[in-house]
Formats: sequence, C-alpha cells, structure tokens
Amino acid sequence: MHPFAFYNMLKLLLIFLLSFCSSTFATEYQSKEQFLLEAFSGTPPKPQILWLKKDLKKAATKILKHKPGFLRIRYWKNSKQSVWIINEIGKTKPITVAIIIKNKKITRLKVLAFRESRGWEVKHTFFTDQFKQNSLNLNLSLSKPIDGISGATLSVRALTKTAQLALFFDSQIE
Repeated sequence: MHPFAFYNMLKLLLIFLLSFCSSTFATEYQSKEQFLLEAFSGTPPKPQILWLKKDLKKAATKILKHKPGFLRIRYWKNSKQSVWIINEIGKTKPITVAIIIKNKKITRLKVLAFRESRGWEVKHTFFTDQFKQNSLNLNLSLSKPIDGISGATLSVRALTKTAQLALFFDSQIE
C-alpha cells in the first residue's frame, strides 16, 4: 500500500471517530413535553410568546453578554407559576435548561439536554439546587451567589445566564 493512501485512510478513520464521539456527547435527560407535564401536574397551559422588542433585546444582551439568537421566546404560565425553556451555548453547543418561577423566585432549574463534551456535572441536583429561591437584583444579576464546578466554568455560566434571563422575562409578563 502506498504511504499516501495509508495516510488518507488514517485521516478518514480519525474524522469518522471524531464525528462519532462528538455526537455521543449529546444527551437528553428529559423532553420538554415531559418536563411541562411534570411542572403543571399533567395539564400544561397553552404556550404563550414574549417578543423581544428593543428594550427587552437590550436587557437580554446585557444578561447573556451577547445578542440573543431569537426574536421571541415561548413560555407556559398559569396562576401559580411560569416555565421557561431556554437554550444557551456552553462552550460551543447549546444546553437546554428549564426554569420554573413562582413569586419572582426560581423554584426549580433542570438541565433537559446537554450537548457539550465537558461540564455535564451541572445537570446534578447538588448544583441546580443552588438556584432555588434565587431572584433577580436591580442590576439583573442573581440575588444569591452560585458556586461553580471545577472544569465546568462555561456550563455554569450558561445555566446562570439562563436563570437570570428567565427571571427577567418573567418580570416582563406580569
């Protein structure tokens, strides 16, 4: 076999393995539908839409530290609580986070899907429980600090930003 042919076959094998490995990191822990059924005791309300007009987009940009990748966001609300499902980039791929807000405080934050190769520890309740009873300050930051996880800094930041964004959006629909 010619050395160049062997080298090209090796490159193709490496590309295949890398593409296979990157797809194996995408993990859905719970579907959006399952989460909504659970959050609303089996009867979720119809989704509503919040449009990001100029002022909302400006505040969302401040929270996310980049322009939001959407013009509108869907949410679910009844007389007791609202639920927000938001995607935010960790390092390079989106993390899907569901946040339940009641009385302007987070009652639950859950990672529904994680697609990064690192930082998956943020899915555990020992981490997400820190967000419970957190609210939003006037400067659009969380009222209580969130302890990070070594090696998961970007994932921690993504979850923190989604929590802030959900609290801010919730304050806009009341």
